[in-house]
Amino acid sequence: MIVRILGEGQYDVSDDALDRLNQFDAAVEAAVEAGDESAFTPALAALLDGVRSAGVVHDPESLDESDLILPPADATLAEVRDLLDDDGLIPG
Repeated sequence: MIVRILGEGQYDVSDDALDRLNQFDAAVEAAVEAGDESAFTPALAALLDGVRSAGVVHDPESLDESDLILPPADATLAEVRDLLDDDGLIPG
């Protein structure tokens, strides 16, 4: 799966990492639903760090489409709220 972090780049992430990433995603979603800025910032950082550590940088010269697009590290709670759907940021 190709995951794009906006403003940063794409990462190749194996399907095996999705369960762990969904845990981080659930924390982001809970913070957004609660309107809890103090929980939101570290939760988003953990999700993005999880993608970076589980993934491998995708060839920057490649024009491959991303399977999943995540907000940048400096996204606000309101911006992420607009991106959320029923499955959070990461489906599954």
